[in-house]
Amino acid sequence: MYKIGYGFDAHKFSQDSKLIIGGVEIPFEFGLKGHSDADVLSHALCDALLGALGEGDIGTYFPDSDPKYKGMSSLLFLEETINLLKERGFEIENLDSVIVCEKPKIAPHIQNIKEILAPVLGISSKSIGIKATTTDQMGFTGRGEGIAVHAVALIKTIN
Repeated sequence: MYKIGYGFDAHKFSQDSKLIIGGVEIPFEFGLKGHSDADVLSHALCDALLGALGEGDIGTYFPDSDPKYKGMSSLLFLEETINLLKERGFEIENLDSVIVCEKPKIAPHIQNIKEILAPVLGISSKSIGIKATTTDQMGFTGRGEGIAVHAVALIKTIN
């Protein structure tokens, strides 16, 4: 059996943090504001995987009201989501995502992000799609206020 899930996340820029995307620190003048490390890609991937399972969203499992998640690496959220996926008898077939921002340039970091995410997700980096785009200066991402990510997940039952 195959199931598909969709995830979305967005965070605004902050001067008080580092920019972490897919577990990779990207040099930039701003980070993202959030309770954890605000890893917008990892959050969207968690939501896509949870959606494929028919479960709640990332806030259901890792609420920002819980102090134990303060500053936590979002890769740990992905690890826990993968554990839940396996408990339910599923594994990832593939993931695809689009990172939306005007700056910084994401393309030079995509391969590194895939190599960091692959072992956490338990799949080949070739099963992870990551693209980056701008909105031609439209909307909050276009005005340089933050970053958004759209993600889809295809999961299948474990044989």
